[in-house]
Amino acid sequence: MATTTPTRGADKPSAGGSGAASKAPSAWRTRLWRFDDKASPYAYIAPFFLVFGAFGLYPLLYTGWIALHRVEMTSLDQSEWVGFENFSTILQDSEFWTSVSNTFIIGVLSTVPQLLVALGLAHLLNYKLRASTFWRTVILTPYATSVATAALVFALVFRADGGLLNWLLSFVGVDNINWGNGEWSSKIAISVIVIWRWTGYNALIYLAAMQAVPSDLYEAASIDGASRWQQFRKVTIPSLRPTILFTIVISTIGSMQLFGEPLLLQGGTLGAVGGSEHQYETLSIYLYNYGWKLQHLGPAAAVAWAMLVLLLLIALINWIVSRFVRKSAA
Repeated sequence: MATTTPTRGADKPSAGGSGAASKAPSAWRTRLWRFDDKASPYAYIAPFFLVFGAFGLYPLLYTGWIALHRVEMTSLDQSEWVGFENFSTILQDSEFWTSVSNTFIIGVLSTVPQLLVALGLAHLLNYKLRASTFWRTVILTPYATSVATAALVFALVFRADGGLLNWLLSFVGVDNINWGNGEWSSKIAISVIVIWRWTGYNALIYLAAMQAVPSDLYEAASIDGASRWQQFRKVTIPSLRPTILFTIVISTIGSMQLFGEPLLLQGGTLGAVGGSEHQYETLSIYLYNYGWKLQHLGPAAAVAWAMLVLLLLIALINWIVSRFVRKSAA
């Protein structure tokens, strides 16, 4: 195909000044295109920052402001600067440390079995199964169930008198267990609810990560004579380390925010205070009591910031451990 080479002065304006008129729109379009090229990326991500600023950053800063003031629910327009007095109040309260201990214990009891079972389920689903889509939908069903529904159903299961679990345990000679009022039984009951709801969600995350592992690694391990269990330990687990760290962090954040499960385990007054002796009172329940029952918003906001600090410390520990494991593997 023949082409012509532009010659010098080809764009020279013709008589009458029409070239000057054509250059003006061209220069304007060039400036517009450059502005669009630089501004468009910011326009695309602006909705996220607007939503985050309105519903994330502003509430965080406002909560920090309230934590430094004496603010009552009955008089939101009146505040008094108290500095760190609210933080001192909760740190000197033994109930706060009880709720911290309960939160960590329930978090460990629910997170460790949950992730182990999820890893095993994902490993099973990673093989070619009949009706694999059906099984993946089934294990995700508990996650789609509302926390209120799940907690109310399990409250009937863990009833001290006439509960399904105690009825089943009676066949093996175990007497009725008062799941709601026991020190450890109440924590186990809440952990079971959390495990039931979130195991399928984490299993699908692990399954997606497993399917991204190159098949060449498994073929090479199989040629070397590795069994399926050895392939799982030597190939799958190392490949899933970033995903496992992600699920640990997400599960830790979720355990720090446990509210519906302990609130509805016994319901009523006992559920609202975390049991007769605060045996399963979590930080969220403690915050709820300060903010909505006692109507002291200052200490409630201080509890919220204490939860944030604890989450940051846990995230830092997870990062240090993951970095150590990565160096050890290298």
